Amino acid sequence: MKWSEKERIAYSVSTPPGEKKDTTLPFPSSYSPEYVETSWYPWWEKEGFFTPEINDRLPHAVNRSFSMCIPPPNVTGTLHLGHALTVAIEDALVRWRRMQGYKVVWVPGCDHAGIATQTVVERRLFRERGKRRQDLSREEFLKEVWTWKKEKGEEIYHQLRKLGASLDWSRACFTMDPGFSSAVTEAFVRLCDSGLIYRSEGLVNWSCALESAISDIEVDSKQLSGRTLLSVPGYQNRVEFGTMVTFSYPIDGQGEWLVSTTRPETMLGDVAIAVHPEDPRYQAIHGKQCRHPFADRLLPIITDTMVDMELGTGAVKVTPAHDHTDFLLSQRHSLPRLTVIGGDGTMTPLCGQWLEGVKRFDAREQVIDALTEKMLFRGKRDHAMSLPVCSRSGDVIEPLLKKQWFVRCGEMARRAIQAVDEGQLEIIPHFYTKTWSSWLSNISDWCISRQLWWGHQIPAYRVTLSDSTDTQEELWVWGRSEEEARERAAGKYGVTADTITLTQDPDVLDTWFSSGLFPFAMLGWPQQTSDLRQFYPNTILETGSDLIFFWVARMVMLGTELTGQLPFKQVLLHSLVRDKHGRKMSKSLGNVIDPLDVISGISLERLQEKVEEGNLDPRESMVAMEAQRKDFPKGIPECGTDALRFALCSYKAQGEDISLSVSQVLSCRHFCNKMWQTVRFTLGVLEDRGAELGTTSPLDSMDQWVCSRLYSTVLQCEQGFERYELHSVTAALHSFWLHSLCDIYLECIKPVLSQDSGAGVVRAVLYHCVSVSLALLSPFMPFLTEELWQRLYLLRGESGDSAGASLCLQPYPQSSQLHGWCHCHAGGSCQDEPAGRVPHEGGRCLPSQSDDAVTHRPRP
Repeated sequence: MKWSEKERIAYSVSTPPGEKKDTTLPFPSSYSPEYVETSWYPWWEKEGFFTPEINDRLPHAVNRSFSMCIPPPNVTGTLHLGHALTVAIEDALVRWRRMQGYKVVWVPGCDHAGIATQTVVERRLFRERGKRRQDLSREEFLKEVWTWKKEKGEEIYHQLRKLGASLDWSRACFTMDPGFSSAVTEAFVRLCDSGLIYRSEGLVNWSCALESAISDIEVDSKQLSGRTLLSVPGYQNRVEFGTMVTFSYPIDGQGEWLVSTTRPETMLGDVAIAVHPEDPRYQAIHGKQCRHPFADRLLPIITDTMVDMELGTGAVKVTPAHDHTDFLLSQRHSLPRLTVIGGDGTMTPLCGQWLEGVKRFDAREQVIDALTEKMLFRGKRDHAMSLPVCSRSGDVIEPLLKKQWFVRCGEMARRAIQAVDEGQLEIIPHFYTKTWSSWLSNISDWCISRQLWWGHQIPAYRVTLSDSTDTQEELWVWGRSEEEARERAAGKYGVTADTITLTQDPDVLDTWFSSGLFPFAMLGWPQQTSDLRQFYPNTILETGSDLIFFWVARMVMLGTELTGQLPFKQVLLHSLVRDKHGRKMSKSLGNVIDPLDVISGISLERLQEKVEEGNLDPRESMVAMEAQRKDFPKGIPECGTDALRFALCSYKAQGEDISLSVSQVLSCRHFCNKMWQTVRFTLGVLEDRGAELGTTSPLDSMDQWVCSRLYSTVLQCEQGFERYELHSVTAALHSFWLHSLCDIYLECIKPVLSQDSGAGVVRAVLYHCVSVSLALLSPFMPFLTEELWQRLYLLRGESGDSAGASLCLQPYPQSSQLHGWCHCHAGGSCQDEPAGRVPHEGGRCLPSQSDDAVTHRPRP
């Protein structure tokens, strides 16, 4: 990426926040994002241009609404270019509908992100003060998290404003706000009452690093081809995976029994040996027993068709408390379940004193050594396998038997599939419908309890009755408050309220449970607010394709169940943003870019400082800084918000992942400068000629041609927006401005402008093309188009209220209204001129290719 620093021009007038920017100042000679983007946003926000109430003041208002929520970013850090893509697409749609006269509400928000936020706060607490979460009380730790949230939440909102997102800040919603928390409690209680939430002991995906359960879709599968050493949280040395260990179990009076496993540390919890009933190798020992070498118990040899005869020795040890398949075997054969690995990843007292308290992967080596000592170890070999890894912590998942709260998903998932099949819910692009149906058809019940402190504490209470002697059975009630729970418990167990002791579950709800309520909780549900009546269901949900299961499916299931309606009618999924090398955005790779660094520019030195100031592991910091030195040896140039947004919307977002390079954003900045110079030229031509701009004189062939190109461009914009294909809209606008308007029309009219005859018509056509084009570009380039339109607006000497004084509230151009401009006065129409044919008036002009000015170049 070759670039040089451009002159930075500052807007020098002191403008109080919320006051309108002064555009009567002399027009700067070149485009500077810093100058252009100053002061506009506070004015838009103060005037209430982004609220649905502004619709009442629009003369072109229509009786239609458009509602959408922003995918609430996690308060774990700052936004990156992936978030910027979401904002660019959503804001373009929102601004387009607002200009069309729709009553628009676009609600901003942040997600408390339970696991992710607690993890980064714990990490910072240990780095800065040497303390662990457990060294503080729950209340003290939550104060630390709220401090983090205030700092990061404000930073995220600042980024959104810098990106020009026309969000209704008066309705901003945080998932831990009191109103939202009430909605979460209401949802939990209603789902419990209907039997869709239940408490049960089940095998869950457990992260020992987090000491919490996580959901299935937060587990990544790491494919190993054989022996592999991996870093695991809590271990100084790398741990070996991708091997199969074989050892023998002595069979009473029958010699030995060979079994194979990739997790020998779990053999302390073995309760049986299983073989396939048709395996010829083991027909003679069906129903016999073998003796555990480290525990004084006999293990039955059982047969089951679930066993894979081709895997290992064809005989598998059964450890029901630590393996999903073994858990099913225990249910089918009534086997006991022995938990030998605790929630903290250390071995439990059931393993004996020699292993109790030892970390699980250290115990693995000790078990192999002990088997070798007893002459039971029979070898180890490479084994291709899929290793489950926690996407939040990087920890290797340990299946553990835990009592948790679950949501029954079967019937809700069936209705979600049916909604898409019957066309009630449209998923765009449509190829995701097959993925949607396949995943929901195989969905498991959803574990929603998390062993965290940060989040919505589960509104369920364990009941202790004063005269009860049974301490084993758990008695639970739930309620919107402790008082309601006490009343429910009294009625349920037939006792008086004063004989009951309630203890609230210390666990919190899965973050995705609360975020699944966002489309209606943000509008005041469960209260029947005017916002809920007007704007629910939402018109559309726009988000990244990676959230289709994490978030989208859960919103559809919960929304339909709790409100009786689908939460939105359409789902628009965009692709993931990758770096120019095609790599996923990752802090450890150093390719996560803050959009503000692209907007304002940043030096390599400052980029490196930001990595050092971050919350990364030192090894990750080194990798990140090296990647930065390679990708940005001179830093990142100042590109501006408009260039970044236009570049992001110029990609085909519905399909393959987007590989974004900053050089492409820089190219869009050159286009911004082209627009600047075009309007600068236009203002010079039109100065003191405002009265001529409304001329209706007949057009000559060149004027007819450029108007026909503009008409065609508006048609392409209409079609592209309706299909949500923003890349086709930006391509049409870029082509018209750069080629039809600048390279051809401006070059051909310059000789005419120097003459008295015909100049008035040319000026009117030029003003028409520029002003309409600015309106067309406004949803993508809100700052630059506002700055340029305001100067044209002053030139016309028009006046009106503050709503009419902003481009963002002007009617979006319609092809039906432009037909008169391109209709040939001598007969014919704008469709007569082929798109690829360019008329040369007098043969005097050639297209100009200058990026810095619009110049006339006579034909040689």
